[in-house]
Amino acid sequence: MSLRGVALDDLIIDDEASFAHVAVYARLKRLLRHSGHQFLVPAAGAQLSWDRAVFLNLTYWSSDKGADVLCEDRIPADVVAHVAWHHLAGAQLTRGMGASAQCAQALLFGESIASAFDLYLVGRLLRNAPDSEFIATQVSIMGEAAEQAGLSEEGFAGLLEAVVEEPERAFEDLRALLFDVSCALLGCSDAAQAHEILEGVAGHRFAALLHHYQLSNWVLYARAYAAPAADQERRVRELDATLRSAPVSLDWLEQHWMDEK
Repeated sequence: MSLRGVALDDLIIDDEASFAHVAVYARLKRLLRHSGHQFLVPAAGAQLSWDRAVFLNLTYWSSDKGADVLCEDRIPADVVAHVAWHHLAGAQLTRGMGASAQCAQALLFGESIASAFDLYLVGRLLRNAPDSEFIATQVSIMGEAAEQAGLSEEGFAGLLEAVVEEPERAFEDLRALLFDVSCALLGCSDAAQAHEILEGVAGHRFAALLHHYQLSNWVLYARAYAAPAADQERRVRELDATLRSAPVSLDWLEQHWMDEK
């Protein structure tokens, strides 16, 4: 069974009605559609196993071809947003560089934005679309990760309540944490050093969610495929500082990354 490339308009988007109140989702979808981004799906009438799709996506998640592998001609709405953020980050961080390759910090920066946006969506949908497929799956998975990290059921409920109250703040707090930790882990030479990094952020309100984001894959991928680029690394650091100082970092990204398109 071979894989074939399709555009976003060729796919059925699941759970999209649950995202109707999230204005930024509509913008992300529109940008992704206009980008010409390709997805890889099995031949017509066939299905790819979930574990095979996960393996391919986790191992080749930022390839030059930029294609995401799906089990069939369907895609969850939250994945549309995730892919769109990757596309936007890649376009911004390689603009004027003369190549599509990204340095390690750029890869980690883009992934931290895309992943933190998932938590923002939890905050928006938990109140407005609590019966959505996204909430049914994501909250359960996050809860399991938090429990494994030692967070009580009451503690996790409190964490979610705070995310619902300020989803934009949750986005930036998690984005900064994911970027800081993944960059620090990238420079570690052994497990003991990496353990100290993780222990150092144990007091962060989202520390219990860290392993949910599979940071080992981020670090290993960046080590294997990143292209050294000092100018690009400086751009990443400047953008990171800008987001940290912005009143609402998600608003800044909308205004500066989306309005330019």
